[in-house]
Amino acid sequence: MERITADGRPPAAFIAESLMGSGGNIVFPDGYLDGVFTAAGRAGALCISDEVQVGVGRLGPWWGFELQGVVPDIVTMGKPLGNGHPLAAVVTTREIADAFDTGMKYFNTFGGNPVSCAIGEAVLDIVEHDGLRQNAVRVGGYFAQSLRQLQQSRPLIGDVRAEGLYLGVELVRDRTTKTPATEQAFMVTELMKERGVIVFPNGVHDNVLKIKPPMTFRREHVDLYVDVLDEVLSLPELRSAVQ
Repeated sequence: MERITADGRPPAAFIAESLMGSGGNIVFPDGYLDGVFTAAGRAGALCISDEVQVGVGRLGPWWGFELQGVVPDIVTMGKPLGNGHPLAAVVTTREIADAFDTGMKYFNTFGGNPVSCAIGEAVLDIVEHDGLRQNAVRVGGYFAQSLRQLQQSRPLIGDVRAEGLYLGVELVRDRTTKTPATEQAFMVTELMKERGVIVFPNGVHDNVLKIKPPMTFRREHVDLYVDVLDEVLSLPELRSAVQ
């Protein structure tokens, strides 16, 4: 921040997911966003939290940034807000919103659709009244524990990253060097699909199994997933990939 400001190019904004989903399910260390937001604020930049994948209770709190103890200037939210219905929203302060009123006219054919708004309100009510945030914490914790137990017997699993019902299983060929098991990750997804379980790798090296189940996921679903993953990882072609 200080360097680019000194170069005469002060940042306009800092934007980040509260948990880096497609980047490999990276869970930020405690205090990370607080430090970044503070630095961004000193440079005059706005802080934007991308809650499109992690928001609406998936991590436990309503919004992922709550886990970091920060309050962003702008929050973007989308997919889970409509539970399948196309819906997105931006939340910010009145001061920031007014700053966009510079005379340029903005028009959106589908902006503020009353049907979409009603659906979004219904989703929020169901998440709250059905205890789905609490379910994310309980079932997600059990899911993470089960995957870490599996990690002890399956060396292809290099790391398990989890927060609520958003989990990632990093596959590596060598736990010491962290050599990505990219080819094996795609094999795992195909083999699990044949057994009725859908998952896909993401991350920089496409070697992290991204697990983002419905908020109504239960312990029996976790057991099914872990059992199938265990079965697949026990196959000779995957066991032999570990160096």
